[in-house]
Amino acid sequence: MQLTEADELAQRVAARMFREDKASQAMGMDIEACGEGWARVGMTIRPDMLNGHGTCHGGFLFVLADSAFAFACNSRNERTVAQHCAITFLKPGLSGQRLVAEARQQALAGRSGVYDVTITDENDEVVATFQGLSRRINGAVIEAGADPRSNPSPAGVSAE
Repeated sequence: MQLTEADELAQRVAARMFREDKASQAMGMDIEACGEGWARVGMTIRPDMLNGHGTCHGGFLFVLADSAFAFACNSRNERTVAQHCAITFLKPGLSGQRLVAEARQQALAGRSGVYDVTITDENDEVVATFQGLSRRINGAVIEAGADPRSNPSPAGVSAE
């Protein structure tokens, strides 16, 4: 599949952000794919992510969704932050499960955006849904004039 310029930019932006994102790295996340206005991020639930009920702590699910949201809403190389987020937990995540959060832009108006994120398990069952409202701030993730070769796409990331 031929990548669009916008999808290539989204991949470079995601790679740049991920290099600096120590929280997502520490949780073992990886960017599976991304493009303009969307991103898919995966994470395997580790034993140290379990709560007192023996299931994935909701905070870790929130961070997974929030990371996918961040890569999606910054995909146009315009620095964007979360303005408001909400999550609904539907099913417990279990130790050893691979979860995938897919964020998709639903609307853009001025400096604000709306993104829906769905977290699914290995059986494509929905574990949680998340809605994020974004706010564009000043600046770019990759500054103008930067050498694009210094911001390669992360290994394995595709725009599908």
